[in-house]
Amino acid sequence: MHYRRLGHTGLEVSEIGFGAWGIGADAWKGASDSESLDSMRRAVELGVTFIDTAIAYGSGHSEELVGQIKRESPEVAIATKINPANLEWPAKHTTPADVAFSAEHVIERTEQSLRNLGLETIDLQQFHVWSDSWVDQGTWLEGIEKLKADGKIRFFGISVNDHEPESVLKLVSSGLVDSVQVIYNIFDQSPEDELLPLCERHDVGVIVRVPLDEGGLTGKVQPDTVFQPGDWREGYFQGERKIEAWKRVLAITVDLGVETERMPEMALRFCLSHRAVSTVIVGMRTVAHVEANTAVSDGEVLSADQIARLRTHRWVRNWYQS
Repeated sequence: MHYRRLGHTGLEVSEIGFGAWGIGADAWKGASDSESLDSMRRAVELGVTFIDTAIAYGSGHSEELVGQIKRESPEVAIATKINPANLEWPAKHTTPADVAFSAEHVIERTEQSLRNLGLETIDLQQFHVWSDSWVDQGTWLEGIEKLKADGKIRFFGISVNDHEPESVLKLVSSGLVDSVQVIYNIFDQSPEDELLPLCERHDVGVIVRVPLDEGGLTGKVQPDTVFQPGDWREGYFQGERKIEAWKRVLAITVDLGVETERMPEMALRFCLSHRAVSTVIVGMRTVAHVEANTAVSDGEVLSADQIARLRTHRWVRNWYQS
């Protein structure tokens, strides 16, 4: 496993991180607590030192599982997220800051996360949505500063609205944030336009989420794929979307001259190829997933030709908004 600095925080985090939405949550089907714990333990054995969760994942159950791993392996950095008080995903830019993240809400939810995790301090606390209209308004910053002063959080970050990397540019420039978590993958390369260069200039850590496009870039979501009843991906890949994604994945394999089975590897290597990226978090609900994904952090990089070919497969769209 290779490691990178999370911006000016100084934290050295594993290039491949563990995304904990799929564990302890009811949106993804098929995970058990024992399997989830086994997967996280195996990830730590293989050098993973960054786990990302949220209070909204399974109403805190994901945090409970992640906290157990943190207590077993204190060297692992834990990031979680505060849901907006108005439960509005994504954030609307006309919503007042205090409606979503008042100081009182920020502190109360952080204290609840600490109870869920069974910890005294959270390494990285993040807002689960953001609007740059909030930079100069509301009491959210007072809440963050108090939590830092009281030793309840070490660093503060933002989980950027889905497919809206431009929505956090003002905050990054302000110097008030330590990290951003953003959707970045072969299809959605839009963070490269402004956000990633800006994070480099301001030494803000970059956490990449959805590197495999919710499975679309793995080559395993095919036209005849059937998800378990109640799995949220039924909506994400509704209608003709599975066919469309599959065709685009096949086009990538042809362009790169690789087998479909190598698509997860190529997708992760693409994200790691950008020097602004600190860590790439992947949902890994099985030990097999952990072993395959962590193996990508081996120091090997994509060639300039491969990156140039992947640039032509940019395909920005928002399937979270049905």
